[in-house]
Amino acid sequence: MATARSLLQAGRRFLRQSSLRHSSSDVNAFRETTTVRRYNGEKAPLGIFSAGEIEGRITKLRNYMQQEGLAACLFTSIHNINYYTGGFTYCSFGRPYGLLVTPEKHVSISALIDYGQPWRRSPHDNIVFTDWKRDNYFRAIVEVLGDTRGAIGLEYDHMNLEQFQKLKTHLPHSNELRNVCGATMKMRMKKSKEEIALIKNSTATADVGGYACVEALRENVPEYEVALAGTQAMVRNIAKIYPDSELMDSWVWFQSGINTDGAHNPVTSRRVQKGDILSLNCFPMPQGYYTALERTMFLDHCSDASLKVWEANVAVHKRGLELIKPGAKCCDIAQELNEMFSQFNLLQNRTFGYGHSFGVLCHYYGREAGLELREDIETVLEPGMVVSMEPMVTIPEGQPGAGGYREHDVLLINDDGSVDNLTGFPFGPEHNIIKK
Repeated sequence: MATARSLLQAGRRFLRQSSLRHSSSDVNAFRETTTVRRYNGEKAPLGIFSAGEIEGRITKLRNYMQQEGLAACLFTSIHNINYYTGGFTYCSFGRPYGLLVTPEKHVSISALIDYGQPWRRSPHDNIVFTDWKRDNYFRAIVEVLGDTRGAIGLEYDHMNLEQFQKLKTHLPHSNELRNVCGATMKMRMKKSKEEIALIKNSTATADVGGYACVEALRENVPEYEVALAGTQAMVRNIAKIYPDSELMDSWVWFQSGINTDGAHNPVTSRRVQKGDILSLNCFPMPQGYYTALERTMFLDHCSDASLKVWEANVAVHKRGLELIKPGAKCCDIAQELNEMFSQFNLLQNRTFGYGHSFGVLCHYYGREAGLELREDIETVLEPGMVVSMEPMVTIPEGQPGAGGYREHDVLLINDDGSVDNLTGFPFGPEHNIIKK
């Protein structure tokens, strides 16, 4: 058997003899390379959105830039880079990414580890920075900017202080840096026809995942097995509807018993028992766009104490669905539902706001914080907005009816003022006490 020493010696002999060996000057030249272009293959087919949809977003952005006197915008968040490329969702893994938009340029900035994929998923140009010298990312930004002078828009809610200071250090001119995160969030809050079509398909996909979870549910099954069934069903459905899209990040949280107390608790290997409170959470993610189906369930039977809490949360949910309409203020909706929970003596058990917007977001990134149904948000609901209604209360362990109760529907406000509930999966005790 070869020893480690003999293998090392053999490797050194190969390098001495190999035509692939590089001279020290070659290696140094490699290390000095700041940026490269990796136009590998052909541009990918547009997975979901049309070219007109993507260019329309960019045009709106450039119109805003002109009005505000911005020479460029540098986006660093997953949600804005995805939104303005129409599909590139980066995987940071400790590396920064960007998208530079000027009146003439639209260039995504990516790491060499991704090679040609960011270019294939970007509608226009891409530049790749190497890892061979620290801060090549910022040198790539400067290279794309060239002689551009003037104010540059940044996402202050995403760029950290270290990156902000490095950017200022590397910029060749004393460019003014301004915050554009609020303005771009407002652009994303009202959905286009193509976005609405995607959201409708996505909520239907969440329903598919929900039914698959119910099919997999039985006594003694681990949470993760139920979650896997739902995830697989959703991914297959997305692949069927959008065969040219990337398939990534769809997931299910299926929680049972004490694990239901938090909305974002991860899946475990806990085995479901009869009488357990269950929380079904299906999240399809076609090309970075998030929707959700969330339901309270019980396996086989539900105690009287649990039923009382569940019915109260369902009553709040039904009233919340009625309150979603054009002209309603987010804060007013929250206040009325607070009063209703107070009448049930459950306000102290509420765990978060009553709903939020949808679009390019997930639990790892993105948030249209200006369109959350909270007491401190005064945004007025308008046609084209898509919001959830999702009241939740948690009863602590050891108390009658212990567990987390949550229902979640996705609602679209139409141009004519009508409201469509896009979620088809039923809710409430009459539907979701699952007999197996």
